[in-house]
Amino acid sequence: MAEVKVKVQPPDADPVEIENRIIELCHQFPHGITDQVIQNEMPHIEAQQRAVAINRLLSMGQLDLLRSNTGLLYRIKDSQNAGKMKGSDNQEKLVYQIIEDAGNKGIWSRDIRYKSNLPLTEINKILKNLESKKLIKAVKSVAASKKKVYMLYNLQPDRSVTGGAWYSDQDFESEFVEVLNQQCFKFLQSKAETARESKQNPMIQRNSSFASSHEVWKYICELGISKVELSMEDIETILNTLIYDGKVEMTIIAAKEGTVGSVDGHMKLYRAVNPILPPTGLVRAPCGLCPVFDDCHEGGEISPSNCIYMTEWLEF
Repeated sequence: MAEVKVKVQPPDADPVEIENRIIELCHQFPHGITDQVIQNEMPHIEAQQRAVAINRLLSMGQLDLLRSNTGLLYRIKDSQNAGKMKGSDNQEKLVYQIIEDAGNKGIWSRDIRYKSNLPLTEINKILKNLESKKLIKAVKSVAASKKKVYMLYNLQPDRSVTGGAWYSDQDFESEFVEVLNQQCFKFLQSKAETARESKQNPMIQRNSSFASSHEVWKYICELGISKVELSMEDIETILNTLIYDGKVEMTIIAAKEGTVGSVDGHMKLYRAVNPILPPTGLVRAPCGLCPVFDDCHEGGEISPSNCIYMTEWLEF
């Protein structure tokens, strides 16, 4: 008599347990998970059971469905924004997700159109609706004065969008930069003068004439000459212009971890110097001193053709 093989079916898993496990996976991978990830983590669950659980989570608004180069992604929905997007259609949710993924650098409406494949008129309508709900905001970019980028309403725009402390309403604050330049140099000069008056040996005088970028930053903050909050990076940008001008030199030393002003076990020190030879005309070109050199290009808010400093230098 032939042996009869009986195929044993695995017991059906509890649908609630499947949903809870999918949510746990989404929390482990905040940027989203694919169906393959779910399948690898729950190999005993049938494809139909996974599909039912995912569809239920999508219908309850607990997951977002995104598209990527690798296929569909499932991502946990932000509970705060889930309530705000309640009642929105799929197109509006898609535009919101695209803007959210752009982060604090924002995204142009042209790029939203490319990623969503929606007509421009429909995109403009959705953008106005999201702005009225205070879910997104439009921010003017210094890279292109006539264009706006869109980002989530509660985000602080990136420095590449606003220009940082050197801009006010898209206008470059040249006078403010010059004042900072003078005050930073003045502080380093006073530091060097104090070192010379100490009458100690030359090596000690030289070492004591250095100041860290944190010391310079603290001095500028205590002066109260800035209406905006300056960072250490902002002050180092100003100090770099002084280096290019031959007024300051910089050295890098090792520092203990946790030392104020140190980064990755290193600290930048600056001191005022007297140039041995006067700089040549080419070295005094404004481009070498300009803190917004990277933002200068033809057709932009800052360009060589409308630079007053370049004009003055050429006339000189």
